[in-house]
Amino acid sequence: MRSILSFFLLVIPSLALSETYEVQMLNRNANGSMVYDPPYLNIQAGDSIKFVATRPGHNAASIKGMIPDGATAIKGRLNEEITVTLNVEGLYGIKCTPHFDMGMVMLIEVGAQRARAEDLPDGLPERAAARLHSYLAEKN
Repeated sequence: MRSILSFFLLVIPSLALSETYEVQMLNRNANGSMVYDPPYLNIQAGDSIKFVATRPGHNAASIKGMIPDGATAIKGRLNEEITVTLNVEGLYGIKCTPHFDMGMVMLIEVGAQRARAEDLPDGLPERAAARLHSYLAEKN
């Protein structure tokens, strides 16, 4: 009985402190076409993100080279609303697979680490790289 009580005393407070953020996958908004809204988040380990497909043809997936060591890659299917919990601190790059070349990307910082231009991998599509650099410039 004592171990069960200890478990609940440790787990319940951490669940109460975690947050869920909603990210919409959009065809267009004031920032342009093929966008995530918001395009940048800074969250704590254990927080969740709900990716909402507001229009058909979008997904949320990890960008190769932009996921912390030990983290699980994100790979939502097209038109799928998914919720992911990010438990590993670091920088996550997210893309819409069919619209990656069009620059449909976002940045998520988990924990205290702050993204820098040097953290972006080489070989990103031109529009995706430009958007990621603009998000970094806006937040700094």
